[in-house]
Order: sequence, then structure tokens, then C-alpha cells
Amino acid sequence: MPVVQIQVWKGRTVEQKRAVSKAVTEAMVEHMGVNPDGLHIIIQDYELENWARGGVLGIDRQDIPKDELDKHR
Repeated sequence: MPVVQIQVWKGRTVEQKRAVSKAVTEAMVEHMGVNPDGLHIIIQDYELENWARGGVLGIDRQDIPKDELDKHR
């Protein structure tokens, strides 16, 4: 039972999650030889306030595009 975990900021659409799930499944089948029926993909969405890098919360970072920050405010 292979498990792939994907951790992203909130704001991705269901269509984006479907697309990445399909692409990851295809890659795992092709490159790792897994059975797609046994592959689990877990997508975890995080608010920027719950994600930090270098001691700075995502909502306080200056290098994140404004439109991305606006989704979380």
C-alpha cells in the first residue's frame, strides 16, 4: 500500500487536486511499478498562518505573491 502525501497551502481547486492525483498515480505506476488500485494519495491543505519557513509565518512573509496572501486573509 504505497502512500503519497502532498502538503500545500489552501486555495487549490478540486479540479487541481484531481489533476495532480491523476498525474502522481500515472508517475507511480510508470516509475515505481505500483498497482494504482492500492495507491493512496493524501492531500493536506494548510492555512498560511499554520505554515512557517525560517521562523516567519506564511501570512507574514514578504516573498509570497499578494494574490496568494489575499486568499488567506
